[in-house]
Amino acid sequence: MPSHCTRRRSPLRNERGAALIIALMATMLLTALGAALVMVTNTETAITTNYRNAQEALYAADAGIERVVQDLLMVPNWNRILDATATKSAFSESGCAGTVTLANGESVNLTAATNTLQSETDTANLWGTNDPAWKAYACGKMSDLLPNDSIDSNMYIVIWVGDDPSETDGTPAVDGNGVLTLRAEAYGPTGTRKVVEVTIARTASTEIERGQIAQRGQEELNQRARKAAVQTPGKSLTNQSMNVRTGNLQ
Repeated sequence: MPSHCTRRRSPLRNERGAALIIALMATMLLTALGAALVMVTNTETAITTNYRNAQEALYAADAGIERVVQDLLMVPNWNRILDATATKSAFSESGCAGTVTLANGESVNLTAATNTLQSETDTANLWGTNDPAWKAYACGKMSDLLPNDSIDSNMYIVIWVGDDPSETDGTPAVDGNGVLTLRAEAYGPTGTRKVVEVTIARTASTEIERGQIAQRGQEELNQRARKAAVQTPGKSLTNQSMNVRTGNLQ
C-alpha cells in the first residue's frame, strides 16, 4: 500500500519581517513627535527670552530719561547742551562716541548711531529748518545707573538731546522756549533695541514737565490751563505705545 507524505505549509510564511517594519514605523513616528516637541520648546523659549529683553530694554530707556532729567535740572542754560560745546550728563562714558561693548560681547558704534539718527531725521524732514540737531548727551550701562551694582541688567542706554521742533526760529542749536526733546535708546542681547522719545519743559519752579502734550488727557490739559504742575520729577512715564515711524510715544 503506497504511502503518501503531505507537507504542512506554515500560515506565517508570507508575514516574515512584518514585526520589524511595524517597529521601525513606530520608532520613526516617536522620533518625529520628539523632534516636534523639542522644536516647539526651543521656539517658546526664544519667544520668552526676546519678550523679556524687549520689556527690559523699554524700562531701561525709560530709566535713562529719568536719570537725565535730574542732570538737566542743574543746567541753567540749555543752549549749552545744544551748541557745539555740548555739555554732557554726569551719566556719560567715553564721551558717548566710538564703539562700546555690551555685556554679552556684542558692540554698538555710538558715533554711527548718532549719524544714523540725524540722517533719518533729516530725510524725514518733518519740521524743515526746525528739525532737531541731535547731541549725544548721556550714555552708559544700565547696571551703572545706580551705585553699588544694585541693578542687574545687560542693557546699554544712550540719550540724545535736540531742540523742540515746535519752535519756528529755524535754529535747532538755540533753545528759545525752554522745551527740549529727549530720545533714549536701549540696546541689549540678540539685537534688542527700544526707543523712548519725550519732550520736557522747564517750569517757573525747579521742576521739569515731561510727556507728549498732544497725547495728554483732558484733566492734564485743564491743569495746564490753570498753570498747575502736570508732572513732577521722580514720577515714571505711563505711556508705552510707540509710533513705528518716528518712535514717539503715543
